[in-house]
Amino acid sequence: MLKIGITGNIGSGKTTVSKVFEVLGIPVFYADEAARNVMTADEILIGEIKMAFGAASYFDDGSLNRKYIANIVFNNQAQLAKLNSIVHPAVFRTFDNWVANIKDAPYVMKEAALLFESGSYKMCDRTIMVDAPLELRIKRVMQRDGFSREEILSREARQFTEEKKVAMADYVIKNDDTQLVIPQVLGLHAQFLALSH
Repeated sequence: MLKIGITGNIGSGKTTVSKVFEVLGIPVFYADEAARNVMTADEILIGEIKMAFGAASYFDDGSLNRKYIANIVFNNQAQLAKLNSIVHPAVFRTFDNWVANIKDAPYVMKEAALLFESGSYKMCDRTIMVDAPLELRIKRVMQRDGFSREEILSREARQFTEEKKVAMADYVIKNDDTQLVIPQVLGLHAQFLALSH
């Protein structure tokens, strides 16, 4: 089955674009959501996290102690890389299982903030980058999540630059409030349908 990866930096609108593909009947795998779920469902992963970061990583009820983990990895690149190296393979396994259970779709999509950074783009046949100017993205995220400019820029700094992602992607959707997104999605949808036959 044809697998399309879709990414974009914070505030680019990659989830909104993914929802348009869903309206067209295309199943979308949300990697960030899957990562949150897998951290409390995948026994192998839970064991690896406890070994790497200590038993305090989880509460007695089995839920993840997000604050504890965040405090360890937030300003520590090495610890963040360690966490990602444990979590990403578990998400890859989840994605493979998810794809295996989809029978009647012409293609599937994987939405992931770290599609290129995690190497998961290698599991996809084609990739899309949702692109928007930094100032517009900052404004969107401040309105949507109430983050400060500094918090947004800190997250931005932990991802590849937009320029690098645009260069790596097979397709780019412009979500800069000057071009309509739906016609761009419909154009790509037609191409992917042709590719899947």
